[in-house]
Amino acid sequence: MRIAVLNGPNLNLLGTREPALYGRESLADVERSLRTVAREVGADIEFAQHNGEGEMIDTIHQLRGRVDGVVINAGAYTHTSIAIRDALAAIAVPFIEVHVTNVYAREPERRHSMLAQSAVGVVCGLGTYGYELAFRGLTRTLAARV
Repeated sequence: MRIAVLNGPNLNLLGTREPALYGRESLADVERSLRTVAREVGADIEFAQHNGEGEMIDTIHQLRGRVDGVVINAGAYTHTSIAIRDALAAIAVPFIEVHVTNVYAREPERRHSMLAQSAVGVVCGLGTYGYELAFRGLTRTLAARV
């Protein structure tokens, strides 16, 4: 089983960007932790982070036929990008949306997700640990479909 973990704008700044809100773990820390989890569950994993919407879409297109599922934190594009939702639908793989903060307890514009309706699940508000929960949940969901 191969899973891609995609991160959107500003997530390259995890650990230093508003640490009171997003915590002190870096994106590299998250990736290191997920590599350990992937070995534990017998999955292959790959990572990408892009600040630009078009770059994210290009990466999603390149996943077609190569991965079984996606864990995605599209950052602010979650709330605005029909194009990212459409790209995920076009590659026809299950995905789980993840957010470090509880987007439903934040500003009104963050309370709507363009992706959630098509997602297998959404994990938010549990800090960077949410990535592990999303990854484990996705691998379990995929294994149950076999």
